[in-house]
Amino acid sequence: MTDGQRDRPDFAVEGHRRAMKAVLRRGAVSPEQLWLRYFACGGSAGMLEVEGYLQEALELPALERDMLAQAANELLDELAGRLRVPYSRQLRDPLPAAGPLPALVRLLRETPRALAGEIDDAIGDSIAMLGQGVEAAVYVADYGQTRLVPLPGRRHDGRPPLSIEGTLAGRAFQLVETQAAFTDPQPRFWVPLVDGVERLGVLDVMLPSASELTDPLLREQCEWVASLAAHLITSADAHGDAVDRARRGRPRGPSAELLWSLLPPLTAGSQAFTLSGRLEPAEQVGGDAFDYSLGPERVQLAVFDAMGHSLGAGLIAATALAAYRAARRSGAGLFGQAAALDDAIAEHFPDAFATGVLAELDLGSGTLRYIAAGHPEPLLLRGGHVVAGLEGGRRLPFGLGIGEMSVGEAALEPDDWVVLYTDGLVEARDAGGEFFGLPRLVDLLEREAAAQQPPAETVRRLTASVLRHQHGVLQDDATVLAAHWGPPPPVPGALADASGWR
Repeated sequence: MTDGQRDRPDFAVEGHRRAMKAVLRRGAVSPEQLWLRYFACGGSAGMLEVEGYLQEALELPALERDMLAQAANELLDELAGRLRVPYSRQLRDPLPAAGPLPALVRLLRETPRALAGEIDDAIGDSIAMLGQGVEAAVYVADYGQTRLVPLPGRRHDGRPPLSIEGTLAGRAFQLVETQAAFTDPQPRFWVPLVDGVERLGVLDVMLPSASELTDPLLREQCEWVASLAAHLITSADAHGDAVDRARRGRPRGPSAELLWSLLPPLTAGSQAFTLSGRLEPAEQVGGDAFDYSLGPERVQLAVFDAMGHSLGAGLIAATALAAYRAARRSGAGLFGQAAALDDAIAEHFPDAFATGVLAELDLGSGTLRYIAAGHPEPLLLRGGHVVAGLEGGRRLPFGLGIGEMSVGEAALEPDDWVVLYTDGLVEARDAGGEFFGLPRLVDLLEREAAAQQPPAETVRRLTASVLRHQHGVLQDDATVLAAHWGPPPPVPGALADASGWR
């Protein structure tokens, strides 16, 4: 250190002293008031030491200087003064009044309100902080995945539902990509609402001018808000009926209500696996059900089709689900799971049965092991083509006794698909009595695979095709579970990229 540097005053300390002296010179605060407030803030220096510091006879540590500044500023705030004593450390910036960070913070703080059912209003109030004149409305997909239905809110009551097919909003939902509407009466972004890999609906972000549509940062920030909003919608759905009520096309029968309450999320994924399931008809499903478990080392899948179509069928399917989960979560393998299903159904429904498929995939080796109990054989897709029906592991339906049982095996490769389904899908008949049939199912799966559609969109298009074949009225439950061994597609608006903060 040079002599000049050694003799140079500490400008931070000198500025602190000057400001403190100015406070006392104004006469609005006496030295006794200042010291008493300083002592109340936690200061440890005596009054004589503080006076010695102000007279440049003594030094105070930085923390003591900051507490002295805090005391002076509190007194000045009470007197509505503007003079401020600087702190020796750098303080964090306060939360801005508007922008992406306040929008996300606002949405987090609005969680209790959203859980009480005011979801559209909470999200709309949050996204309004992205800029003057920016508004938003929430649309959720109905369970039939044919329409986008607006959630009720004080700003946008009376909005009609939108078709998923043939609309820009529907395109955003299908492709999971934000769409810009330049030709609407009001310029807007349609932003997909995705919780993990499950598509929930879209966020209609209305903008004050068309020029905003070309702002990539605004688009990205809308996607950030939509990402957090999707998590909030899922949480609200578990706490109340507002989201579920909007998504229902028609009232559900007791059997459907029972099974829907037991189903896992319709779409799920990890870094190594993605799957999506669907039950139709959504409002009157009888005895079909599916379940799964995603883990770091293996994936387990199950589909059930209980005997009958009444509430009794729903009770059998619910029992099958409960027995399967209990055995699976206790660590039982396929044999143990099948035995648990047999015992539960035979005990509670001695004159009934359920068909089904149990499967597990070892993600390290790619070995798929499965049991098919009186059920249509699973399909294996590779390279965009159905290369095999999995014919092994055959046994009697669950509930009729184990009898002779074996486990089928298949060697999967990364990017393969496995599709499980119930007979109601291939046996759906049109007005002339023609079955939907396995060849039509295979053709549709291969076309969607060639188009590189993810499981959720493949399942949506498949069930829509089955419904069209039967003119919208299924005679039997139709269930499908499509599973892809590979990472899920990227979700727009991932918060990991913070390049758009401003």
